[in-house]
Amino acid sequence: MKINHVNKTRDQNIEIISRVFILVDNKVLLCKQTGGDYYFFPGGHVEFGENTKKALAREIKEELGASVMNLSFIGAVEHIYEDSSQKHHEINLVFSGKIEGTNFQSREDHIEFVLKDLKSFAKEKVLPMTLRDAIVEWLKNKKPFWREWKE
Repeated sequence: MKINHVNKTRDQNIEIISRVFILVDNKVLLCKQTGGDYYFFPGGHVEFGENTKKALAREIKEELGASVMNLSFIGAVEHIYEDSSQKHHEINLVFSGKIEGTNFQSREDHIEFVLKDLKSFAKEKVLPMTLRDAIVEWLKNKKPFWREWKE
């Protein structure tokens, strides 16, 4: 049997994303694209040869100029979505943690950081929504979670 090999484009790769859930005075630290209408958890792509905690520390340092501490794995969410006619398949590895300082001014023009009240957090448009819902549940029971994408 002959197997045909196909060159994979970026939209055929699985992206590994390291994210952090941070509470600051009963408020959740979130990101959003400048001018965007939804939020997401701070973090970013894990680069080849980089472990997830180091990737998270690097991303927070680049985007916010701060250090994250006391990182503890809380769960994972698989997510598939389409953006600008390109499909993305990502695995989000999620940690809880603390952050140094109180200056949440972004160092990058394309994103901004906001603090959202914990009580209203469950109603915010935080993508992926599956991750937001998993964290709401985790806040109640503190059990690690795994949510997979459903076809």
